[in-house]
Amino acid sequence: MKKSKMLLSVLLSAGIMALALTGCGSNGQSASAPQGAGSGQKVEEAAKPEGGSLKITLITMDSMDEHWLKVKKGAEEKAKELGNVTVVFDAPQTKVDATVQAQLVENAITNKSDAILLAALDKEALKPAVEKAKANGIPVIFVDSGVNTDQYDAFFSTNNAAAAELAADKLAELIGKKGKVAIINAQAGAGTTMTRENAFADKIKSAYPDIEIVGVQYSDGDKQKALNFATDFMTQHSDLVGFYACNEGSTVGVGNAVDQAGKADQISVVGFDFSADVKGLIEKGSIKATMVQNPYEMGYQGVQAAFDIASGKALDPKDIDTGVTVATKDNLDTIK
Repeated sequence: MKKSKMLLSVLLSAGIMALALTGCGSNGQSASAPQGAGSGQKVEEAAKPEGGSLKITLITMDSMDEHWLKVKKGAEEKAKELGNVTVVFDAPQTKVDATVQAQLVENAITNKSDAILLAALDKEALKPAVEKAKANGIPVIFVDSGVNTDQYDAFFSTNNAAAAELAADKLAELIGKKGKVAIINAQAGAGTTMTRENAFADKIKSAYPDIEIVGVQYSDGDKQKALNFATDFMTQHSDLVGFYACNEGSTVGVGNAVDQAGKADQISVVGFDFSADVKGLIEKGSIKATMVQNPYEMGYQGVQAAFDIASGKALDPKDIDTGVTVATKDNLDTIK
């Protein structure tokens, strides 16, 4: 009798085990698990934009110029549209310290950003940090100004050489294709502003032999420095007839210098970038024209690119021209 009870107990236990096994796959997954979960196959996680927030670090040259604030606005508005993207904005206190900007890239790597949008202060100084980010699997997208490396995923910028040539043509037209002019640039090492300077100078040299560039000064984009340099040029060259300024701060500083000297009728200023200050000086006639970029679009498209890359999409082409408009008093009402 005891043996019969023991045999019954064993049979009942075996039946329970069999029922349990029929409800599971060979790897312990539930029978109702998604297709592909059995047979040792790994179920892939959803792409990051679908499964969680994407953290993008935006690093610009500074946090004061309207140009960079427009980049920031475009980036944040695209992030808001996408709904699951966060933009962390950072910039050096001044526009002159590329070492600090490189450290901000390092911080983004340490903080595990999903992508970095960068407007580089110096095309060589930022190279190691950018290549380190790429080595850590972080997409790098340049906006406005790039780095001397092929280790990047996209570049949204103005065709600065073409825009500088337009500036040369405009200034030549304004001064009758002859006379002395000076250049006030921003950062001496920034790829963007150096392209603007060099392309302008090359166009003047090749197309306008009667125009003389008497000198170049670097204001670091500081309006007061630009004003001081422009004033010095006007003092040293009483027959100066034109200025070319390579960024917003330089343009405003030069425009103010010409305005304060009362020489708006004698000296033509052609600049780069657009802001409330630039608009006001164009209205006064102290700036005759400026090359208007589309910084909002750089930030907006940059965030979209980061989202697309995180979703596994390849960008082709990866260098995108965001366009330029020549703003004068005649079309000022159409410029945003």
